[in-house]
Amino acid sequence: MKWKDDRGFGFIQPIDGGKEVFLHISELKDATRRPQKNDTIYYQCTVDSGGKVRACNAFILGARNKKASLNGNTKPRTANTFKFPIIEVLLSILPLFGVVHFAWTIRNPLPLIFYPVMSVLTYALYADDKSRAKRQTWRTSEQTLHLCELAGGWLGGFIAQRTLRHKSKKQSYQLVFWAIVTTHYIAWLFWLFQGITLLS
Repeated sequence: MKWKDDRGFGFIQPIDGGKEVFLHISELKDATRRPQKNDTIYYQCTVDSGGKVRACNAFILGARNKKASLNGNTKPRTANTFKFPIIEVLLSILPLFGVVHFAWTIRNPLPLIFYPVMSVLTYALYADDKSRAKRQTWRTSEQTLHLCELAGGWLGGFIAQRTLRHKSKKQSYQLVFWAIVTTHYIAWLFWLFQGITLLS
């Protein structure tokens, strides 16, 4: 741990010997003192809008408020905790119904395969881009991610944003992402409404 107390930030050296991670004083939770050189810091990683890896939800080993410990907050949250994907299920209902209806109308099962494949591809691109951000290497362009979302992989992108915490806080990116989602919803609503009108 390298700490610059006068400037309120420092750098954590990961135990695996990887690249140092930036830590700001505002990300230390329930600390009874400020960090010192060679402290052991527990933390989670996040990627800021500039693509740089930062520590968040951090605490100093042996220097945490007792009240926080009694409340069971001594362990950082883990990404392995299972939560039923309610929002993802709700978002996918209309597109799923639309795809099934479209596939049934044209008597071709390919549309049923296209959406899941594009979602898996988009999720993989998100995961790869976050990995590149951590390594500070060449990034996947936002245009590429948006094109995959527009091509049907937006649900995979949404799941990646929630599970990987990637691109979920950048407002300009979110604006385009939700415009893509809205476009898909309008298209499926138009298709379904047109189908119902023809049947009637």
